[in-house]
Amino acid sequence: MNAALSGSPPGEPPGRRGLDPEAHVLVVEDDASMRHLIARLLRENGFRSTGVRDGREMWETLRNTEVDLILLDVMLPGHSGIELLRELRTERGALPVVMVTAKGSEADRVLGLDLGADDYLPKPFGRRELLARVRAVLRRARPAAAAPAEPAARTSVQRVRFDSWTVDLARRELLGPGGTVVDLSGAEYDLLLAFIEHPHRVLARNQILELSRGRLADPNDRSVDVLVSRLRRKLEGKEGGTAMIKTVRGAGYMFLPTVERVG
Repeated sequence: MNAALSGSPPGEPPGRRGLDPEAHVLVVEDDASMRHLIARLLRENGFRSTGVRDGREMWETLRNTEVDLILLDVMLPGHSGIELLRELRTERGALPVVMVTAKGSEADRVLGLDLGADDYLPKPFGRRELLARVRAVLRRARPAAAAPAEPAARTSVQRVRFDSWTVDLARRELLGPGGTVVDLSGAEYDLLLAFIEHPHRVLARNQILELSRGRLADPNDRSVDVLVSRLRRKLEGKEGGTAMIKTVRGAGYMFLPTVERVG
């Protein structure tokens, strides 16, 4: 497993800050040398980091420390990373999680994304790629107050409505028909934002990646389809619900509802 970072370009110079100098990344990795290497790389690039070896230590850390993102290996002793992800989504809602998978394990990647992972990092990976993915997921998940100002043309719009749903742009929240906040991961929210900004238009996978800033995978990878499927289930509910996202065979996806922007 030490080969995961071999041959990659050197990390950024120590002292260069991450997206948020207070961001705390929890590294869940059973290989001690790999765990220490990743934790040190994160610290050298402006993050706080804690390394643990399994699910038991992960939950102990979460009970005692505020964590902003979890870097979660799939292959762990005891409970696997997939099992832990399922528990995290039940217990910790939208806490950002980046899954670390073995090279070529598409099944693990797709299952992880389907369960709510915000991104995945296939082994072997480079230092720069790890840092870029961590920063991207934190950027999507950060509170609206920390986000850069929107262009002037959009600052007056605070809410967007479609059917009986409402998106609160200031809070980065989706409100269901009854006004209840619907739990969305950062990637799911950015995907929804891309759709509501381009209703009634077919968006190809590469357009979805560019517009949502998700950068989950190559546009030919199933991760885009999995992300759309996750959002579709939350909007449409069980079979027979109102269709929101149409699959256009061979082309991409189309957001069907009429979108209304309100102040």
